[in-house]
Amino acid sequence: MTILILRPAFKHPLRHIQRRFQSSPPKKDPVPVPATVAPLPLWQRLGPLTTAVQAYARAQNKSPYKTQVATAVVIYIAGDLSAQYVGGNEYDPVRTLRNAVIGCVAAIPNYKWFMFLSHNFNYSSRLLSLATKVTVGQVVFTPIFNTYFFGAQALLSGCDIPGTIERVKDTVPTSIINSCKLWPMVTAFSFSFLSIGWRPLFHGVVAVGWQTYLSFLNRMAEVKERERHEREGRMDVGERVGYVVAEAA
Repeated sequence: MTILILRPAFKHPLRHIQRRFQSSPPKKDPVPVPATVAPLPLWQRLGPLTTAVQAYARAQNKSPYKTQVATAVVIYIAGDLSAQYVGGNEYDPVRTLRNAVIGCVAAIPNYKWFMFLSHNFNYSSRLLSLATKVTVGQVVFTPIFNTYFFGAQALLSGCDIPGTIERVKDTVPTSIINSCKLWPMVTAFSFSFLSIGWRPLFHGVVAVGWQTYLSFLNRMAEVKERERHEREGRMDVGERVGYVVAEAA
């Protein structure tokens, strides 16, 4: 009887003790941590440069032909200014204007060519596609473009057809050989890592240096041709004088 009376008395205290051991300790409020933002890519942290590149991309998407013409004119002018600075001669604004005209005419065909390469020669093997694009560019585009560039330089500077052919012979073979040292790597990089919209801009940046070289090479050809013609003129005068002396004797 005593056990029956004590059992209800110990029933509730035991439950409280059991809850005390089974319950988890009170949770503390976590220390507030400031919200972290994922770091931006490097190209988005370049400030004004990023803004300019993004503006160029928008212009390229909206008006690709106008953008390419404007870009080509800037590239050719910059290349000629650099070449004239390297040459150390007095600045010739007519020469700069001549380069701007040549670049303006070449802009759309160059752009069409890059689009053609982008949409063709795409095989299952990425390496084969890349090798084909580079080879076609060097075999087809480079000789045609370099012939146009140096031929137009000669014609716009007042040369006749024989003089223009002479200029092409003096410059194009050398420029083709030297282009093989640069443009295959540029083409391979652009088609491997850049989207189709960014390739013209990348090629344009590299082309500033290349146009500097072409303008410098064209200037050297002009000097050599002038010296050659002067020597030939002196020889002709000497021959005529000798002929007159012989006739007089």
